[in-house]
Amino acid sequence: MPDLAAQTEAKRNTGESGNLSELVARLSERFGERCSTSQALREQHGHTTTWLENQPPDVVVFAETSEEVADVVRMCADRKVPVIPFGTGSSLEGHVNAPHGGVSIDLSRMNRILEVNSEDLDCRVEAGVTRKQLNSFLRDTGLFFPIDPGADASIGGMVATRASGTNAVRYGTMKDAVLGLTVVTADGRIVTTGGRARKSSAGYDLTRLFVGSEGTLGVITEITLRLHGQPEAISGGVCPFPDVHSACNAVISTIQMGIPVARIELLDSLQVKACNTYSKLQLAETPTLFLEFHGSDAGVREQSEMFSAIADEFGGGPFEWATIAEERTKLWTARHDAYWAGKTLKPEADIMVTDVCVPISRLAECVSETEQDIRSNGLLAPIVGHVGDGNFHVQILVDLDDPEEKQKTEAFVERLAIRAIELGGTCTGEHGVGQGKQKYLRREHGEGLDLMQSIKTALDPDNVMNPGKILPQS
Repeated sequence: MPDLAAQTEAKRNTGESGNLSELVARLSERFGERCSTSQALREQHGHTTTWLENQPPDVVVFAETSEEVADVVRMCADRKVPVIPFGTGSSLEGHVNAPHGGVSIDLSRMNRILEVNSEDLDCRVEAGVTRKQLNSFLRDTGLFFPIDPGADASIGGMVATRASGTNAVRYGTMKDAVLGLTVVTADGRIVTTGGRARKSSAGYDLTRLFVGSEGTLGVITEITLRLHGQPEAISGGVCPFPDVHSACNAVISTIQMGIPVARIELLDSLQVKACNTYSKLQLAETPTLFLEFHGSDAGVREQSEMFSAIADEFGGGPFEWATIAEERTKLWTARHDAYWAGKTLKPEADIMVTDVCVPISRLAECVSETEQDIRSNGLLAPIVGHVGDGNFHVQILVDLDDPEEKQKTEAFVERLAIRAIELGGTCTGEHGVGQGKQKYLRREHGEGLDLMQSIKTALDPDNVMNPGKILPQS
């Protein structure tokens, strides 16, 4: 395979990519104050929420339409200068870093909700719309958008990283939510994929090709999304367990019994301790499941009772219901603040966050082995996860200036990724590959990785679209 990273750098160094200052001048003329080379702004558009090195772009452009995105991409393509799409910067694996420099296209001003089709349960939005913004807009329609990764991420970024979150066990992930896309390709074309029909047999599924492509194949500018009706009733609560193995086995039985749980989240004892401190909860500091059920009044009551019986079988309980909306909100806010809560355990530490996903039947095995790995290596690392679909996260608190501690942490992350793959899972369930997980893709996909490289080369022969992400040699 060609070393695309070396080719890209060589083109920039030999001048084949054109004069960067001339490109910046053209962009400044075209976009005025919406084009910036400010050092602080460029660094903000680098690594953001990740432990990886900050690699800022050369210039940031704030686009407001698909046509403007296409203009920027064409200017960059003509000069073979990299293009890095930017949503809100909440990704965790260095997706928005610019290892070869280039232009960061900030899509946050493309935040219009273009249409809502209540009768068909779908909508069309620009890429910069955030999930909270969309649900606020939908509040009076009786509909909602269920994909909830925790952070108030942009819809475009969620598509690009194939995000999921707490509701995925019932409502699926972004691959299930996206009906169609508008994408600016590497040569500056504006292409529409998919549509509003719920199924089609017409041609290749280009929509799914771009979902999860992390900006390496094009810039997503508009998205048509599947929506859901707001449930008649919601109930939920917390259920403690004596250990993570018992909690995971309760999750496995719940899923295998077909109980349509909407959310089922695991917090280990260390994460519960952190949440008690940060979010002012008073939970027993033992492995705990947070749950939520959606449906009719009778349905959620039945589901809750069935889960209570399962929990009791595995030594869990009592299951404490939270039927008042304010109580549920407090619990789920605490769950979403788990990242910041974890930092209270060692405020001076850096945070390295990683995730894996395994078949639900292997969940207890994987989480238990991971917990033992953490203890054996003296790491401070709470575990939290969307365990209803076999996905969990580990947040390692580490001093990245200490070479030995950093090496020990990186070795743990590698063992975790390999453990998940060997159990039939994946090195990342929802964070994406970015820069941080590239080295595990060959082990996970084998020759399929070569096919991915062929697709990348066909659609982006000059490697201008977010180079250095997903594919190890890009």
